[in-house]
Amino acid sequence: MIRHTPRAAVAALTSFMSLTSLAAALMVSAAPHTLSAQAQRDVATPAVCPPTVATGSKCLAGRDSAGAYFWFAVPPQWNGTLVVHAHGGPELGDPKEARVAEDLTRWSIWTRAGYAYAATGYHQGGVAVRSAADDIEHVRQLFIKQMGAPTHTVLHGQSWGASVAATTAERYATTTPVNGHLPYDAVLLTSGVLGGGSQSYDFRFDLRVVYQAVCGNHPRDDEPSYPLWQGLPLNATLTRAQLATRVDSCTGVRKPREERTVAQQKHLETILGAVSIQESSLISHLNWGTWHFQDIVFNRLGGRNPFSNIGVRYPGVTDSPERSGTVLRVRADSAARADFAADADMTGRIPIPVLTMHAVNDPTAFVELESVFKTTMQRGGSGDRLVQLFTNDNEHSYFSDAQYVTAMQSLLDWAVRGEKPTPATVAARCPVVAAAFEPATGCRFLPAFVPKALTTRVPAR
Repeated sequence: MIRHTPRAAVAALTSFMSLTSLAAALMVSAAPHTLSAQAQRDVATPAVCPPTVATGSKCLAGRDSAGAYFWFAVPPQWNGTLVVHAHGGPELGDPKEARVAEDLTRWSIWTRAGYAYAATGYHQGGVAVRSAADDIEHVRQLFIKQMGAPTHTVLHGQSWGASVAATTAERYATTTPVNGHLPYDAVLLTSGVLGGGSQSYDFRFDLRVVYQAVCGNHPRDDEPSYPLWQGLPLNATLTRAQLATRVDSCTGVRKPREERTVAQQKHLETILGAVSIQESSLISHLNWGTWHFQDIVFNRLGGRNPFSNIGVRYPGVTDSPERSGTVLRVRADSAARADFAADADMTGRIPIPVLTMHAVNDPTAFVELESVFKTTMQRGGSGDRLVQLFTNDNEHSYFSDAQYVTAMQSLLDWAVRGEKPTPATVAARCPVVAAAFEPATGCRFLPAFVPKALTTRVPAR
C-alpha cells in the first residue's frame, strides 16, 4: 500500500533542492555545443527526482527558449500516457525554477500511478492565461522531441491552472490525429478557477471595498490613497507580512476566537458575512485582491479598471449606521473588462472529454464556479463532453491520491474506449483504486451533489 501525505511531500522538497541546483548547473555544461543558443535552452538534461516521485523514475529539467522552466518525469513502468500539468497561482514576477519542482512533488502521484509527467512554470508571471496556454503546448512538444510520442496525453489543470488547461484545449486540442496520435486525448480540471476573468475575481473586489469600509487600514489614513481596484500602486512597498499584520490588528483572524477583542470579532463577522468567504482564507484572498489586482490592472490592462460593484449590496456594511456610505462604488471600464475577458474567459469549445473535480467546501475557488463552467461548455457546444465530480473535502490544493487516480482512470476509459463515466460510477470505482494507493478513507465523492449558481454567493453586476 502506497501512502502519500502532500504536506509532508512538499516539505521534503527542501532536502533535495541543493541537488537540483547542482543538476541545473550541469545543464549548461551538458548542452551540446553544436546547437544554437535557443535550441540549447529547449533541451532537458538529467535532474534529481523529488523524493516522492516513483522510485526509479527518469527526471529531466531545463529552461525553454521563451524562458520557462520545465520538468519531465517518466516512471520505470510507464503506461504510455503523458500528463501535462498546468499549475495554479499564478506566480507573480520572473519565472521561478523552484515552483516547477514543487509541482512535481505535489503531483508525484501521477508517476506512482504509472503516468509520465511534464510541466512548465510559464515564461511570464501574472494573470496571463493565453500566454500560459502557449507554454503548456510548448512543453508537450518538448517532451515528444526529448522522450518520444506518448500513446495518450491528458491535460491536467489545477486551480487557476484549470483555466489555463481549458484554454489550451480550446486552442490546441483536435480530433484529428497528428503523426498517429491526438495532441490531447482528454482534460482533467481540479479545484478549478473556471469563471474566467469576467466572473472569477469580482468577489475579491467586493472583499477589498468591504474590508476597507470596516477596517480602514488598506490603505491607512496616513498613506497615499488610491483606487482599490488597482490592488496596489506600482511604487508601493507594502509586503504580505505587513498586510497580514494589519488584517490581524483589525480582525484578530490569526488568533483563537477567545483571544480576539469584541471589536475584532465583530469586524471579522461583518466582513465574512458580507463577502461569504471562509475565515481561514481571508488573508489569502486579500493578498490576491492586492498583488494580483496590481498585475491585472497595470501589466494586463494599461492601468484601466475591469471591476465594478454598482448595485451590489453588502449586508451589515452598507446598511450599518456607523459606517453608512463608506463602501467604495465604482463602474468598470467596459473596454478593460472586455480585454480581460478576452484573455481569461473560456469559450467552452473543447472537442475532447473533460472531467472536473471540485471540493464542495473549497475555501479558495468556490464550488459554484463549476456551474459557470457547465454553462460555458453548453454554450460552446461541448456540454455532452463534460462530466463534473464533487468531493466532501475542505481543501483546495490536494484531496487524496485515490480520488485523483480514480478520476484519471475514468477519464481515460472515456477518451480511449468511449466509456463515459458518471459521478456514481466514479464513486463506486474509488474504493478499488484506494486499495492500491491508500485507505478507503481517501474516497469522498458525492455523486448526488449539484452546485448552486455563482450568483447565490457572488452578486451579479
